[in-house]
Amino acid sequence: MALALTACGRFTVMPPPDGEPVVLKPAELATTWTDADGGTLTLKQDGTFIADKVCVAVSWYDGLAWSGTGSWEQGSNKKQSFVAVSFDAAHPVGFDAAHPKTFEREPASYAALRQGKVLKLWVAVGDPDNDYPNCVLTSPAS
Repeated sequence: MALALTACGRFTVMPPPDGEPVVLKPAELATTWTDADGGTLTLKQDGTFIADKVCVAVSWYDGLAWSGTGSWEQGSNKKQSFVAVSFDAAHPVGFDAAHPKTFEREPASYAALRQGKVLKLWVAVGDPDNDYPNCVLTSPAS
């Protein structure tokens, strides 16, 4: 029975990456963050950013790499900071490269973690039933 249920779907989604939730100051966020594929997200102190092939999540089934410029905002609760990015231009998405859709919704917000001296911003990407990896950006802690 358990094998049959496992074949139909998972019981849980991908866990967050290692690290503890952390509240960061804007100055700690204003740096260059790098993903596992070498994509970068440079958050500037003036609230703007430059992205170069950085991983983002726009819905539960999309894990995409985007480049461009835009603005960013920090939010937080008592335990964790969140970073929302808004690109200046819409990005084409879709499975048919010859007829991509223009995607106007903004990517999901990144959540902040600290693991030792490493700071992380992360967001879940992809279909949780297919074990897609999370999008994780790192920056050395100050």
